[in-house]
Amino acid sequence: MANRNSLIQSLRRNWFDRPYLLLTLTILFWSGNLILGRAIRDEVPPIGLSFWRWFIGFFILLRFALPDLQSDFPKIVHHWKLIMFLSALGIAAFPVFFYIGLQSTTAINGGLMQTALPLAIVLMSYLLFRDTITLRQVVGIGVAMVGAIAIIAQGSWLVLTQFSFNPGDLWILAAIAAYAAYSCLLRLRPEMHSLSFLAALFGFASLQLLPLYVWETLGGAAMRFNWVTLLTVGYVALFPSILSQLFFNRGVELVGANQAGLFMYLLPVFSSCMAMALLGERLQLFHVVGISLILLGIYLATYGK
Repeated sequence: MANRNSLIQSLRRNWFDRPYLLLTLTILFWSGNLILGRAIRDEVPPIGLSFWRWFIGFFILLRFALPDLQSDFPKIVHHWKLIMFLSALGIAAFPVFFYIGLQSTTAINGGLMQTALPLAIVLMSYLLFRDTITLRQVVGIGVAMVGAIAIIAQGSWLVLTQFSFNPGDLWILAAIAAYAAYSCLLRLRPEMHSLSFLAALFGFASLQLLPLYVWETLGGAAMRFNWVTLLTVGYVALFPSILSQLFFNRGVELVGANQAGLFMYLLPVFSSCMAMALLGERLQLFHVVGISLILLGIYLATYGK
């Protein structure tokens, strides 16, 4: 127990109080999740992948969170409706909607529509809590959005003119709305340990997704367990699930939803870098321009904080 507490205190001192580092790592892990979600869409059904990532993530968390989960259990019981609602929005609905959207939309469409997430968070924060945003932050968001679009469209105006909605895009929009609401409502989370709160979110999400997973399986979209699916579930359970959610929740706690949402613009940056490293893609001028604009936009919106 002493070693465990020492480890947690060391992590909190060196990592957990650095919101921009935590948010950057969050987006790095989510970038890998996006690439996997698109690459294995024919191998792994969307609800099955979502269910297993949270179910396995829950049991991994138990190894570290059990003492805190036991002490915080009365708070979980008292606030179960709020925790379940947060879990439904950001843990259960968001990945399911997003994975379903990736089944039928293009990577370009999905990427372009994701650029609306920081704006959706700002709008939701205003509607729910009347949070204001400074002119500097508006300029930063706008500059970062232009940079993200430049990368996603590969510097071609023709790509943007060919954009057209399809049913998959509607699922992506629903995912964006769900996660924007989750990000803003995190400020209402009960006072409890981060690990026990995350374990409660994962546990509720698993329960909510279980009947949908059974329905999907009986409907003919059974998950095939092989090395591809096992490695995929292992990655998404550890990195985009446990670590990313833990880091994102802490980032929102420290700097607020509006600031945290801005880091979503790093998704095309990391995705491009991964494509160069893993797929042999070359560095293009639009990469340089887009990445520069994104970093400038984040700097403008977070300067002095």
